[in-house]
Amino acid sequence: MPTSTRRQARFRGQRISELSSAGAISEDSLLQGTEDVHIGHGEDEEEDDIDQDEEEGDEEDEDEILDDPTQPNAPFPPPGLKEISSLASWTVSTAKPGSGVAALRSPSLAHFWQSDGPQPHLLSIHFFKLVSIAHMRVFLDFESDESYTPTKIQFLAGYGAHDVQEFAEMSFEQPTGWVDVDFSNVGPILQDEDEQLDAFGNAAEIDWSKRSVLKAFVVQVRILENHQNGKDTHLRAVQIFARDEAQSVRREERVLGNRSANTLPVRSVTGGAARLKESNNIKMAEWMVEPDLR
Repeated sequence: MPTSTRRQARFRGQRISELSSAGAISEDSLLQGTEDVHIGHGEDEEEDDIDQDEEEGDEEDEDEILDDPTQPNAPFPPPGLKEISSLASWTVSTAKPGSGVAALRSPSLAHFWQSDGPQPHLLSIHFFKLVSIAHMRVFLDFESDESYTPTKIQFLAGYGAHDVQEFAEMSFEQPTGWVDVDFSNVGPILQDEDEQLDAFGNAAEIDWSKRSVLKAFVVQVRILENHQNGKDTHLRAVQIFARDEAQSVRREERVLGNRSANTLPVRSVTGGAARLKESNNIKMAEWMVEPDLR
């Protein structure tokens, strides 16, 4: 036994004998009390370990939810689309220092654009070429922003800053998460028979090649009102998407493959009649084709 341990045991024995001789407490009860203290301390440590494990488990669950692309707040593009936000120049009407375009374009949703001026607050997105916009969405967080949360937003587009036209105006109560911009005024939104529906009746995979597109050089987001008549606003993210032709081709091949399995073969036209049409579907005159040998 080490010297320090022997000293502690000797001191504990002397202390117990002094208390027992004084009649304050019996030696058995004192020893029992010390054992209870050690046992209680061990139980507290076990409870602390269990609480710590539960907290770590909760944190892991939260991390899994944030990393899950199937969650509604996930920043990944919808299937069949590609983001074209980086092809434009972004400007804002006013901004607080450190909360301007760089914060709005940050991939982290904890950053945001905060205006610093009178309403309406304007975000202008200038593309360097004519783009065909198929989808657009914004991220709002009422739980964090409260009175800074927009409740009425106007969306405009055009070929220049002086000829923009409104194509959507949306009102919100307490928005939290990604909000899809309404494209119903751009063109008809028809349900495709090949689109798969999820448990809520929404299209799980949309055929964007059959949806209308918005062609523009300039897109503007005009914030008209905030929650509780707040003056300045918070906008955490804006994403603009165009069709991804590569994914559309793959989807077409998959759909055609499924249809061909359930359809009868069709006889193809051969001979001179087939040569009357080229690959571009332009009908050629008879004297332009090669003569048939009979």
